Amino acid sequence: MEFKMKKDVGFTTTTEYGELHVAGDEAYGFRPFQLMVASIAVCSGGVLRKILEKKRIQIEDMTIDTKVDRIEEEANRIEKIYIHYRIKGENLNENKIKQSIELASKNCPMAQSVKGSIEIEETFELV
Repeated sequence: MEFKMKKDVGFTTTTEYGELHVAGDEAYGFRPFQLMVASIAVCSGGVLRKILEKKRIQIEDMTIDTKVDRIEEEANRIEKIYIHYRIKGENLNENKIKQSIELASKNCPMAQSVKGSIEIEETFELV
């Protein structure tokens, strides 16, 4: 990826899906921490979805909510990411979903890339 400096604030890159604007100020694009949280949450959710499919556990829908703890005194670094899955389906087994989430966490490249530096807490509810 190539990022080009914008005249005002931030950088931009072009992907097959369009332009991505990244800046420290939300008025000019996505903030870097938002992209990191999105990468980890969506990667984990995508891996979870594949695991559930392989286990033949059918879900109707999944929503991922995130929350972030940052440490201002340490360059505002991300300390912890909370990922909460809301999974919709019929006759879902809580234990199987929990095991699948644990397996997904171990197989998500983005989560594994920050292992040891950012804590990730995953929870779920069946709706």
